[in-house]
Amino acid sequence: MHRLFKLGGFCFAADHPDTLVFPPNFLRFETKDVQPAYFYTLRFVKSIPNPVGVCTAVREDLIVYRDGEKESRLLGIQGMLGFYALYRELDDTHAEVMIAEDCRGCLVFDPVFASLFALERRMLQKDSFILHSAYIRHRGRAILFSAPSGTGKSTQASLWAQYAGAEIINGDRALLQKVQDCWMARGWPVCGTSGICQNADARLSAVVLLRQAKKNAVRRLSRGEAFLRLYGQVTVNRWDQAESARVLDAVEALLRRVPAFLLDCTISEEAVDCLYEALYPATVAETVRLRACL
Repeated sequence: MHRLFKLGGFCFAADHPDTLVFPPNFLRFETKDVQPAYFYTLRFVKSIPNPVGVCTAVREDLIVYRDGEKESRLLGIQGMLGFYALYRELDDTHAEVMIAEDCRGCLVFDPVFASLFALERRMLQKDSFILHSAYIRHRGRAILFSAPSGTGKSTQASLWAQYAGAEIINGDRALLQKVQDCWMARGWPVCGTSGICQNADARLSAVVLLRQAKKNAVRRLSRGEAFLRLYGQVTVNRWDQAESARVLDAVEALLRRVPAFLLDCTISEEAVDCLYEALYPATVAETVRLRACL
């Protein structure tokens, strides 16, 4: 079976067995009538073959091999013995993915399925990177809430939906892409436990770094401080020096164009008001002026 997908500026084709079931969130990014820049061939195998190349990185859920410019990956899941797939690049535009027959059930999980395609490698070639963040659209523009897991990204996004009429596009991930002189937030097929995943784009107006607190407060960050807080939330292959350098450059370029704020927040409407005043000072000032005239 042959399918076409588009993630940001990256169009790719996937040839796969009819019995391979794609998760619903991944299918949101299926498209038609595009010229793919990359081709994946996926198939089921009884056992995962040995990779080719030199081992360059080892984690509990991933082992990476390099053969010149080509990369192979043994893909696993933390806490599970063995590997469920082998991703192997054949040339600049083709990769094959061999999936263990007895691991079909693992593929229902979005992060497990998305890992088959090593998408972060392709994104960098399109001036894009993936940010661990809740992505909302408000007044037609994107606002991203970024922080380590458990800090409350999806909670603040939900508060903005409840009290400010925002639309939640993704509760856990956003693809950021530079388009000419501006940065766009785009949908991504992985959304964590939020369950909210849309294929939607918006021009990025602000990145908000979150910190839990007993009192709400917000301040704009310098580029240096914002970089230190933001970089840790970016998907980056730190074993690849060239890719890491490109991500560093991309984050720096983002922060030259897009303001970043630190929001000390509670779970309250007041947290929304606090950030709203920082993002839309002119609107707040005009509202105060009009009320004074009444």
